[in-house]
Order: sequence, then C-alpha cells, then structure tokens
Amino acid sequence: MAIANKNTEQTALLKAVLQQFTTFEATLNGQAQLPLHTLRKQALKRLEQLGFPTIKHEEWKYTNLKNLVNKELLVQDELVQPSEETAKKLLQLTDLQDNLLVFVNGVLDKKLSKISLDSSQIIVENLADACKKYPELVEKYLAKLATDENNALLAMNTAFIKQGVFIYVKAKAVIEQPIFIQYLTDTTTNSVLVQPRHLIVLERSSQLTLVEKYRSIGNGLGLNNAVTEIYVSPNATFDHYKLQNDTATVSHIGMTEVHQQKDSRYHNTTVTLNGDLVRNNLHIAIDGENCESYMNGLYAPTGSTHIDNHTLADHRKPHSYSNELYKGILDGKSTGVFNGKIYVQQAAQKTNAFQSNRNILLSPTASVNTKPQLEIWADDVKCSHGCTTGALDEEPLFYLRSRGIPASEARALLLFAFAEDVLQRIKVPSLRAYVEDVIGRRLNVMSGE
Repeated sequence: MAIANKNTEQTALLKAVLQQFTTFEATLNGQAQLPLHTLRKQALKRLEQLGFPTIKHEEWKYTNLKNLVNKELLVQDELVQPSEETAKKLLQLTDLQDNLLVFVNGVLDKKLSKISLDSSQIIVENLADACKKYPELVEKYLAKLATDENNALLAMNTAFIKQGVFIYVKAKAVIEQPIFIQYLTDTTTNSVLVQPRHLIVLERSSQLTLVEKYRSIGNGLGLNNAVTEIYVSPNATFDHYKLQNDTATVSHIGMTEVHQQKDSRYHNTTVTLNGDLVRNNLHIAIDGENCESYMNGLYAPTGSTHIDNHTLADHRKPHSYSNELYKGILDGKSTGVFNGKIYVQQAAQKTNAFQSNRNILLSPTASVNTKPQLEIWADDVKCSHGCTTGALDEEPLFYLRSRGIPASEARALLLFAFAEDVLQRIKVPSLRAYVEDVIGRRLNVMSGE
C-alpha cells in the first residue's frame, strides 16, 4: 500500500492534474463504471499522497524536477491535426511506414496511421479501442508490471490511462515488418501533458520489432510521461528501439517495464539527442532460464539538455545473460546521469551479466554522474561493471591530424567511432542508416564543422 508523504507539496502541476481529472472523467461516458476507472481513481489518490519526487529521493538525486512540476500543463484528450507540412516532416523513415501509428499529443491520428499486418497473427489497436474490443485480455496484463505504489509519475500516467498502443502477438507468429510509432508533441498553442500508455504482449515463440520516435514542435512547455509494459513469453524475441529528439522546451519521462520468461530474448536500444529534461527508466525482470537481455544506449546532448538513464536487470532464474552498453557524448552545459543496476537473486545461479558506461565530455561545462551497481546473492555467477568519463583522447586525434585530416573532421571521426559500438547493434538496416546520419550530423556540429 502506498505510504502517504506528510510533506507533499501541492505543486502547480499536481494542482492542475487533480483539477483536470474531473474533466477527463467526463470524456469517459459509460466507461467510468468499468474496473479500469477504479484503477484510475486509486492511482490519482496515490499521486496526491506521494507528490512528485525531489532531489532528496535517492533515485532522483541528480535529476531535479522542480522547474517542471511548478508549471501548469494541459492534459489533452482531443486530436490536434498536424499541418500537411508537419506531417511530411514526421514521416522520414519511409521504409518503416507500412505499419505506422502516429500520435499527436498522445492521441492517435487515424488518418496518418496505417497497419497492414495479418490480424490472424497480431492485434494492433489504440488502447482505448482495445479496452472495448478485448476487455478480458487487456485486464489480464494492464498495470500488472508497472505498479505505482511509490512512483508518483507512474501513478499520474495510470490515473489518465486511455490512449496508447495495445499490441498482442499470437503464438508462433513471426512479424517480419517492424511497427513504427511516431509521437509528436505540439506545444504551439498550449503547454501540454502527454501520457501515452502502452501494453505489448508476445506469446510463445513469436517475434516482433518495434520502433518509437519522439519529435516535437512549438515553443511552449511539454511533458511526455510515457509508460510501457512488455511481456515476452517463452522463446519469444522482441527488438525494441527508441529515438528521442525533442525541442529544448519539451521533457520526456519514460518507464519501460519488461517481463521475460524462459528462452526469451529482449533487445533495447535507446538514442537520445535533444529535450529539456529526459529520464529513461528501463527495468527488465529476467524471470526464466536461458533468457537474453540487451540494453544499449547512446546520448549526445548539447545546450542545457539533461539526460538521465536508469536501468535495472533483475536476474531471478539461473542460466541467463544480460549485456548493457551505454555511451554518452556531452557538449555545452548539458548534463547526464547513468544509474545501472544488476540484481542477481539467490536462485539465479550461472548468471552472466555485464555492464559498461563510457562518457566523453567535449566542454568544461558539461558533466555526467555515473553510478553502476551490482547486488549479487548467488555464488556461481560471472558479473562485471565499469564506467569511464573523460575528454577526447589526444593521441589518435594527433595521429589523424598528422595525416592531413582537419581538426574538426578528425574529432568527428573519432566521436563517430566511439558511438558506433552502440549504433551497430541496431538490426534494422534502414533505421540504422537513418540514425547514423542523424548522429553524424550532430557530431559534426559538436566537432566545430
């Protein structure tokens, strides 16, 4: 049961959310009597009890939400149709548009979306529609992994559950074409609070690739508070990619909860470039033998962007493997946080778990706080972790310059080589080419070209 925070501060955001919940309820019509709405009201109560975390909370020691939670943001539940010009800019990964879902301020744009997959193998629905069409199936999984007893931001998302993606891959179905989800946060008119809720279930021996891309327009404030629950059944394979490239006034707080069963494989790669404050929480419960879990991250902020990656690999059963590689390139006054945890439970003998975080600081005003953690309760394991932070190595830079390569180009080449360890783990060729191009242009700017 949630523990009330006696010192809960009624911040501007909390007040606004509590007031807007009544308006949100009015949009539910007859659905307000369903069990899902009871879940919403319980979550709202927990949010009010807990209040938003501060830097006094250990998990938020290096990420201060003060500026964000002291702003009033509008919970938007109606579609704002993007202009034709904006829509064209959104759809850049042309090879991935056969199965495309577009969300504008958290609301599905059905005109821009298209799914051409075989419905006998996979269900892809807006969560709001899935709750009506498949109520028992959704209820079986929703809010079972992402529990909000002590997580105010998760509670806030749960209180407004409605829009999002429901993906259900049936047993033995191999979905070869990736599903591409494009999120647009539009703050040209209002400061908005966007709260997508996603539920993804892969049944036994199924396969799926999902790509998420976050973009924003406008100069207003925005917060994308996203929650994703993922179930990977025995012998299933899920490849999951996230690309974050928002404006300097839009923040992103994401929580991804994954549950793996025996012989399953989960691969996550997250690339973050821009935003005001970005916090990625990735928690994997490795709850079966012979599982494989991969967590890869690349972040390259400039300006005053703050990027925080919090990860957890929770090994619960024996004979499983996890590998984590996060790399950061920071410039300007940007700040970074990496907190990676590996838990090996007593039953998880023969576990192999590896974690590495490496950072390059290109500016004397850039900084990063890194905290790799191991907690091992089993005695027959192979685990390692480590982190490095420093400036760009001068020796290879001197070597390249001595071969006639200009200084800015030499720096860009070395930085790209540093990032390539992560980029080469992207398995979708068109996606990898797109990300390499975006990263290459970012590194050229960082190098002074």
